[in-house]
Amino acid sequence: MNENYPVFTKWMLILELIMDRAEGIPKSVRYSLTSRILNYANDILELVIEAIYSKEKAEKIDRMNLLLEKLRVYVRICEKRNYISHKQYYRLSVEFNEFGKMIGGWKKGDHNQQAELKG
Repeated sequence: MNENYPVFTKWMLILELIMDRAEGIPKSVRYSLTSRILNYANDILELVIEAIYSKEKAEKIDRMNLLLEKLRVYVRICEKRNYISHKQYYRLSVEFNEFGKMIGGWKKGDHNQQAELKG
C-alpha cells in the first residue's frame, strides 16, 4: 500500500517520530497530554487508510486536517514546557507542514476527479 500512497508513507514516518518523542514526555502528563497526542496521531492514520479506500475522500481529508491542527498545538505546548527540544519541535513542524500540503493536494486532486466524473 505504501509505495502507491505517499500520504500513507509520510504519516507512518511522522507517527514513528511522535511515538519516539512521546516516550520522553514526563509521566506527570503522560495520561493527559501524551495520550491526546497519540490518539490524534492514530486517528489520522486511520483516516488516511479510510480515505485510500473511499470514493468520497474530502470529508476524511478535512478531518485529517483538523486533527493535524490540534496536533500542532499540543506539540507546541510540549516544546514550550520543554518536554521536547526545539530541534524535535522543528522537525515535527516541518513534517506536519509537508503532510498538510500533501493532503491538500490529495483533496484538490480528488475534487478535480469528482468534477470530471460528473461533467
